[in-house]
Amino acid sequence: MNTQNQYSLKSFNTFAVNSSTKKLIEINTLADLRALSSGLTTNFYILGEGSNTLFIDELAPTIIKINLTGIKLTETDTHYYIVVSAGENWHQLVQYCLKKGVYGLENLALIPGSVGAAPVQNIGAYGVEFANFCQSVEWFDLHSKEIKTISSNDCEFAYRESVFKHQLKNKGIVVAVTLKISKKWQPKLNYQGLDKLGNNPNAEQIFEQIIALRQSKLPDPNKLPNAGSFFKNPVVQKHVFEKLTEKFGEMPHYLQKNGDIKLAAGWLIEQAGLKGFKNNDVGVHEKQALVLVNYTNGSGKALIELAQHVQAVVFAKFTINLCPEVRLVSKQGEINFKEVNSNV
Repeated sequence: MNTQNQYSLKSFNTFAVNSSTKKLIEINTLADLRALSSGLTTNFYILGEGSNTLFIDELAPTIIKINLTGIKLTETDTHYYIVVSAGENWHQLVQYCLKKGVYGLENLALIPGSVGAAPVQNIGAYGVEFANFCQSVEWFDLHSKEIKTISSNDCEFAYRESVFKHQLKNKGIVVAVTLKISKKWQPKLNYQGLDKLGNNPNAEQIFEQIIALRQSKLPDPNKLPNAGSFFKNPVVQKHVFEKLTEKFGEMPHYLQKNGDIKLAAGWLIEQAGLKGFKNNDVGVHEKQALVLVNYTNGSGKALIELAQHVQAVVFAKFTINLCPEVRLVSKQGEINFKEVNSNV
């Protein structure tokens, strides 16, 4: 286990905001985890690759960086099973599967971040979610110092939600995930942009198209610091959607299994006149309004104030609350959007 004091986190978050921690703890082995749980302070944050994290204060809590690696692939007559350690890169896992002839994850190509963050956030894109493939999660209980296997059902997956954000928050650490992928591959094409591929594309073609779509919409964080989609797409009841269309006309939407309607947050932000808006070295991206960017040397505080402004303007126009998808970390640890004003 490596421990460093007074460590800058600028290179550890894709927003590239200036923040530092008094203590950075890097977990390289399971033995490191057991040693960690003996003297852990109450204020800490578990960090993967920092691609979905905004440090809102100049000082961050103790940072636990997960570097566990390893991939094991087995199969039966009907399925592939892949055990992946939490520190592996997600996009590289998708590439690994394609090379092995394991198809299904291609719609999740180019999602930044580590595998350990995938079940916490229930990552998803282009009609597919992590939950569609998760069989179980290996989770280290900080209290008992034991690794527990949590079934997919017990993970309580929902849209960008899981038990790891709620009941199990800060009580343990994701060690690995087990994916179950059917050998009867069916392409998922029911999303705008994928219809150009025709009726019978192969997995590699879908993979390349997803990459092209994402690169056309989302700025490269290495060139323009950002964390991808800042807000979740809001989900409303059908009667709310119908009232909105009466007032604003047709809008992008996606019918959910329970009859609710998912709206496009980027479209709402753009219609509210905020696309390309800039203030205090940060702004709303000029091509994709769902993305907030750090243009020069913007602070975490400036990005939070921008997010609050976007939320207020969208609510004033549509009476819809936008909720961040990005995880917000103050000096006390992770907080929710409603707690921001009392912490910044």
